[in-house]
Amino acid sequence: MIRKSVVLLCATLALGTLSGCATWFDHNSRTQRGTVVEYLYPKGDKPILAPTVPELRLPLRVGIAFVPGERFGDLSEAERDQLLNRIKSAFANRPYISAIEVIPSAYLRAGGGFDNLEQAARMFNVDVVTLLSYDQVQFNDSNRLSLLYWTIVGAYLINGDQYDVNTLVDASVFDVKSRNLLFRAPGTSQIKGSSPMVKFSEASRAARSEGFSQAIDSLIPQLDKQLETFKVRVKEEKVARIVEKPGYSGSHRGGDTGLAGLGLIGVAALLALARQRRGG
Repeated sequence: MIRKSVVLLCATLALGTLSGCATWFDHNSRTQRGTVVEYLYPKGDKPILAPTVPELRLPLRVGIAFVPGERFGDLSEAERDQLLNRIKSAFANRPYISAIEVIPSAYLRAGGGFDNLEQAARMFNVDVVTLLSYDQVQFNDSNRLSLLYWTIVGAYLINGDQYDVNTLVDASVFDVKSRNLLFRAPGTSQIKGSSPMVKFSEASRAARSEGFSQAIDSLIPQLDKQLETFKVRVKEEKVARIVEKPGYSGSHRGGDTGLAGLGLIGVAALLALARQRRGG
């Protein structure tokens, strides 16, 4: 009887230990998140789509910034600036863009809404702002247990001494004056790695930084693709009105028809139609 009690006690302690480990490692998961919805609609109001057609005056001045959010301490301001400048460099040579301004995090406050966005846009003299949302999940498993873990990417088994980092960066391009969302594009990254416990913290932090870097690499071609799609929609669906600022002739630079070219094509088509009607 005594032996059975001892066995039962040991089993209970073992289960308690395993349960404690599972709980401890669950607490070792890390999440960093900042969303456009929480920034622009802080009171939980549903986004209201403006019925107006935005007017884009070329060449555009564009701002780019990370939205404020939760626990963004892993990336320094210098690292964030470096990521934003990589996107800036990828699009700076477009003939219909006169400047791309990197907006530091200090100018955007959590839950600031469109009022805060408009203030930042005025300060940096930009017409359009690209806001970067982010969602990063890391799970640390320094145990021999196998756990099924659900992330933004999906469910998978984690086994052994390792870290897994899943990162999503989503770019939303807004016309500030009309508050219209022009287009958006995502970038993702998934990193798996392992490290001795003594270097685990350093290695996992490096993985989180690398996750953002890879997500930006994934984002840039997607953003370029969505920009090209938007240009087609401007021409075919009239989702925006293109106006050239005085002295601008960007449609003839760099061999790129661009947004201005689409606007000129539309004007030429209307003039041709008017001449046909007069001739009839």
